[in-house]
Amino acid sequence: MKPSSVCLLVCCIAASIFTGESAVSRADVLAYLSSISGSKTISGQHNREPNSDPAKWTRIAKDITGLFPGLWGGDFLFLPDDVQNRQSMVDEAIRQWNAGSVVALTWHVCPPTVGETCNWDSGGVLASLSNDQWNDLIRNGGDLNQKWKQRLDTIVPYLQQLQDAGVVVIWRPIHEMNEGWSWWGGRPGADGSRKLYEITHDYLSPKFSNLIWTWCVKDVQMDSIGQYWPTASQHVDVASLDVWMNNQPSDQHYQQMLNVAQGKPIALAEVGQIPSPAVLERQNRWVWFMIWAEYLKDPAFNSDDSIKATYYLGRTLRQGELGIVEGGGGGGDGENIALNHPIRASSQESSCANPENIVDGEVSTRWITDEGEEQWIYVDLESSKAIQRVVIEWETAYAKAYQIQTSNDGSDGSWTTVYEKYDGQGGEEVVTLSPAVSARYVKLYAFQKGTAFRYSVREFEVYS
Repeated sequence: MKPSSVCLLVCCIAASIFTGESAVSRADVLAYLSSISGSKTISGQHNREPNSDPAKWTRIAKDITGLFPGLWGGDFLFLPDDVQNRQSMVDEAIRQWNAGSVVALTWHVCPPTVGETCNWDSGGVLASLSNDQWNDLIRNGGDLNQKWKQRLDTIVPYLQQLQDAGVVVIWRPIHEMNEGWSWWGGRPGADGSRKLYEITHDYLSPKFSNLIWTWCVKDVQMDSIGQYWPTASQHVDVASLDVWMNNQPSDQHYQQMLNVAQGKPIALAEVGQIPSPAVLERQNRWVWFMIWAEYLKDPAFNSDDSIKATYYLGRTLRQGELGIVEGGGGGGDGENIALNHPIRASSQESSCANPENIVDGEVSTRWITDEGEEQWIYVDLESSKAIQRVVIEWETAYAKAYQIQTSNDGSDGSWTTVYEKYDGQGGEEVVTLSPAVSARYVKLYAFQKGTAFRYSVREFEVYS
């Protein structure tokens, strides 16, 4: 949202709109988000007050483009009238879901020091808690800790309605936690804002089997976002960025999000200006974007032509175009299953460009081959997995021609070619295997250079 705004985000993805009467699972939705990373991006539009008209800005997006966005956003809000109309907002969420959109529910939440309703001021959403109050909030059994859980209980019935309807909910609490304009934000470290995120996770997770947890920061002080990353990786399913200090997400911030996400999907949870076609083509792993309410028609941020340009892009998904498949999750949670696993290579240039660098989760490191056109490297997943996607992050020196091969024992003669490419362009290349291939070993075999230099690979990622 805009710099002075705050929310808790819920994205709801339902089975029936994508797969007839099938019931997709949390794993299916995560697998879908992972599968479109690198190739598709879901278009989104937020709708905020009043809750009595919870589709206002989505209708305007349709008027501009002739198409409904693939993501609809609403808001639980905090003013008395809007709190009283939460049911109408949830009803609209279900209608949008049935029509074929991902649904995003946002909550401008009042601090636990006041009641359920408040104002947009220093006594409400923009309040500051003292250190003593914060410590009481994060201490199990503390007065404010209990009041926060009671505050969460006020939206449990609405989340329950969504679960009962078969909706998988992407839940984004404690958003923009790296900036202190909100009462919960701007506290780094283990007992800071991320702790409240973890408390929220641990309180709601036992109540629901359909929550996908989305961690969120704003495009400020990005060098320190790791201080806000939860201690346990299972607290995060998707890593998201709110873009407000820049009109477009910078390439540096995109890379920082990839680094912190460690193979999990990344998203533009809130933007004022719609990401341009050039940005989405270059930063191709954003799985959705959501324009914030009235910014859609603010001429300082968007024009009808710029909205159309991105909506009409071949990679952009609109309402009814999502394809979540029951059973598509395969037990996968969208994590890079090659991360830190054993690796073998045909050669390496030097000890500082070793093969292990391509599975360390850091794009700042790389593996460089020795001389020779034919080179290979493979990862041992240490047990057989259903391989659905392989991502290669090349440095400058890439392969024009290469294959992806798999094996169950890694021995000579056991390798099967499951994908080959003869017009590689370098950069980030995403290989999708459909149907999935069961294998323990996954190999990159390069046999024609795209440059005059030795092959250089930053990351080699595998997803089940």
